[in-house]
Amino acid sequence: MLQFFRPAAAGMLLCCAAATAFAQTSNFPTKPIRMVVAFTAGGTTDILAREVAAEMSQTLGQSVVVENRPGAGGNIGTEMVSRTEPDGYTLLATSVGPIAINPSLYSKLKVNPLTELTPVAPMADVPNVLVVPPTLPVKSVKDLVAYAKAHPNSTNFSSTGVGTAAHLSGVLFNERAGVQTTHVPYKGADALNDLLAGRVQFMFATLPSVISHIRSGTLRALAVASPQRTGTLPDVPT
Repeated sequence: MLQFFRPAAAGMLLCCAAATAFAQTSNFPTKPIRMVVAFTAGGTTDILAREVAAEMSQTLGQSVVVENRPGAGGNIGTEMVSRTEPDGYTLLATSVGPIAINPSLYSKLKVNPLTELTPVAPMADVPNVLVVPPTLPVKSVKDLVAYAKAHPNSTNFSSTGVGTAAHLSGVLFNERAGVQTTHVPYKGADALNDLLAGRVQFMFATLPSVISHIRSGTLRALAVASPQRTGTLPDVPT
């Protein structure tokens, strides 16, 4: 099953600095391991973390307990893990946001994830997908741009929080397309619920979080935000 997780920065496991040496010199693990997810339950990082935790439990013979600590674009969970004892028993399941984006986005962070956490393993390479509800009268990116220009005050996009890849993708879309759409941040997976209900018009969502909705027709995929098409959605353009 773990062959599904390909090396990339979209999903990763980290632990407190100095934990690696301890784990290598002890009969690790001798007690349950805690895996902190920096986002809400039901999102892509949470889904991946629970899959990996289940495999780790079987392989290591110890329980791996997943705990969600969302908030502040992943900063709350990141800070929590960085402050725990560096014994290898607390892991952080996170994404590119708290590790690579937030240190540049926030002027003041309580922790520096680049120096206070140690990378353990990459989990997945997950592209973003531009999706809209089927009730929106657009079937391509070109259509969405035209719609946004015709409805400048009522076109909104949702994201899983300020500073996330979903948020910054929307900002970049506005800039490149020359449109003005409004960002509506949510707490994690709640962003998808309002998109499905048609309360917001589009979203850059991670592929695992929306693939079932795309296949069932409750969401329409306009493009994948990657250089090449994905084998999961071969008919969707880049």
